[in-house]
Amino acid sequence: MTEKNWQAVFFDCDGVILDSVDVKTRAFAKMFSQFGSDVEAAVVKYHLENGGVSRYEKFRYYYENLLHLPISEEQIQKLGKEFSSLVVNDVIASPFIKGALEMMEELREKTVPLYLVSGTPEAEMIEISERKGFSLYFDEIHGSPAKKWDIVADILLRKCHDPGKCIFLGDAMSDHEAAWRNGMHFIGIVPKGATSVFPDKTRLMPYVMRSNLICELPGKL
Repeated sequence: MTEKNWQAVFFDCDGVILDSVDVKTRAFAKMFSQFGSDVEAAVVKYHLENGGVSRYEKFRYYYENLLHLPISEEQIQKLGKEFSSLVVNDVIASPFIKGALEMMEELREKTVPLYLVSGTPEAEMIEISERKGFSLYFDEIHGSPAKKWDIVADILLRKCHDPGKCIFLGDAMSDHEAAWRNGMHFIGIVPKGATSVFPDKTRLMPYVMRSNLICELPGKL
C-alpha cells in the first residue's frame, strides 16, 4: 500500500511529532515533589506507563490512589493550569522527532488527509501546533477532554474514511487502543533503547520516522 492508498494518517504529538515527553515528565515530578520522593516516583511511573492519557485523569488518579485525598473538579482545573504554565513553552521549544516534519510534508504533498489526535487539552494543542508551525499540515487537530478513540471514531464517520485504509502513528497504548477500537492499522513509535509497550507483533517504527515505512501494509492488530 502506497501513501496515495491511505485514506488518512492519524498522529499523536508528544513522542511522535515532538521530542517532548520528558518535558511533561519533569512537570509532573515537580508538581508532586512536595509529597515526598516515593510519591514523586510513583507519579512519574504512572505518567510514563499511561502516555496519551489526559493530565486531568492523571491528577484525579494521583490524589485518589497515591495521596488518598479527595479532589474537586475545581482543584483539577487549577492543577491543569499550573501544569500548562510549566510545559507549553518547553514543549514548543522541543525539537521535532527526526523525520517527522519531512513525513508530514511528504504526506501532505501527496494530498493524504492528516489528523492530530492528542491527550493534551485541545486549545493548548492548537496553540502549540500553531506556534511551532506544523498546524498547516493537519486537516483537523484534536485533544482532551474527549477520549482518543471517540475522536477517531467521529472523524472516520464524518469523513467517510474506511478504517482499514487508515493508520495511526503513536507512542502510547492510548494510541494503540484508539486504532484497535476503530479497526485501523497502527505503527508504534519506540524511542531508541526503550522497550516496546505494545502487544507482540505490533508493527514498530524506530525513533527516526520515515514515510516509506508506512507504505507497506502493517500486520493486523
